[in-house]
Amino acid sequence: MRVLPSERLTPGNSEGSPLPDSHIELPPVIRRTEFVAFALAGLLLIAIVTVLYVGKAFFLPVVMAFVTGTMLSPAASFLERSKVPRGLGAVLIVVAVTTVVAFVVALIASPAMEWSTRLPELGAQLKDKLHVFDRPLALWRELQAMVGGSEGLPNFQMPKFDWVQPTLEFLSPTFTEFLLFFVTLILFIASWRDLRRALIMTFSDRDARLRTLRILNEIEVHLGNYLLTVTLINIGVGVATGLVCALTGMPNPAGLGALAATLNFIPIIGPIAMFAVLIVVGLVAFPTISGGLMAALAFGGLTFLEGHFVTPMIIGRRLALNALAVLLALAFWTWLWGPMGAFLSSPLLIVALILKEHLLPADAPQLPQD
Repeated sequence: MRVLPSERLTPGNSEGSPLPDSHIELPPVIRRTEFVAFALAGLLLIAIVTVLYVGKAFFLPVVMAFVTGTMLSPAASFLERSKVPRGLGAVLIVVAVTTVVAFVVALIASPAMEWSTRLPELGAQLKDKLHVFDRPLALWRELQAMVGGSEGLPNFQMPKFDWVQPTLEFLSPTFTEFLLFFVTLILFIASWRDLRRALIMTFSDRDARLRTLRILNEIEVHLGNYLLTVTLINIGVGVATGLVCALTGMPNPAGLGALAATLNFIPIIGPIAMFAVLIVVGLVAFPTISGGLMAALAFGGLTFLEGHFVTPMIIGRRLALNALAVLLALAFWTWLWGPMGAFLSSPLLIVALILKEHLLPADAPQLPQD
């Protein structure tokens, strides 16, 4: 006789009573439709990144103009309330910012050009200063030979300066990119109010319009506050660095202060690069290594205080960004667009966080607290 699955007996069940079905079919953790959606989103993200990378010559000036124009739009609104036409105000703002940037570049470029003509001589001086490390290197070679190492450390060689021209070409945008940036910036500031209205009226639903208006207002306020706050902080860092360089006897303290203020706009990388510049300049300018490191060590303490106390206290929680998010955004945008991408990393991160806050539902299911 055929026994049905529900009538199978167990060792303790001699009467043949059926067992309840214990196989409950559970839904999969990730359904096929969700997997397809994730795959399509990943492909879309890869396509967007590829387009941004390949079209850097177009997208970088345009995005730079949009972000900078959004930062400067409160100033244009202030001029407009003072009876200055929006278009004229846009031109005045761009001219004023360009004048300030040109002044800072002139402070930096003059000593940089002078030092660039003396690179071989300065390299030889730096190599002579670093001979103090010959004895520790020799001791290290002897230690490696005693423990059976194959080779000691190689002899110290000054790097060649063939990288200078390619680096300057990489850092300097083309004239076409400059022109596209300035024209787009002026037109964006002049027509930002009309662009806002057109973007808001694109949606037919009233709630969507209100949400778009809140997003645009918050982006404009946050980016404007970010630019003003970071600019004032960086000016303070530049002035303090110039005073430190003047007190320690460094050459051209004004140019080094301007360079510190400029590089401080780039998170993490900028202060590190400035610290390295101060070390090299100090080692070349001073007869002793201890004297050459004084300005760099003072700058390191200054940036530590600025990064851990001054900036968080001034910016506050509203504009405070997660350190890991800042680092990842900095690495990504620097890889994608170079130094200008590094400058844009924090503003674009602020925009992304604002969009996440408004577009993702606040009542989404949350994980239980630990």
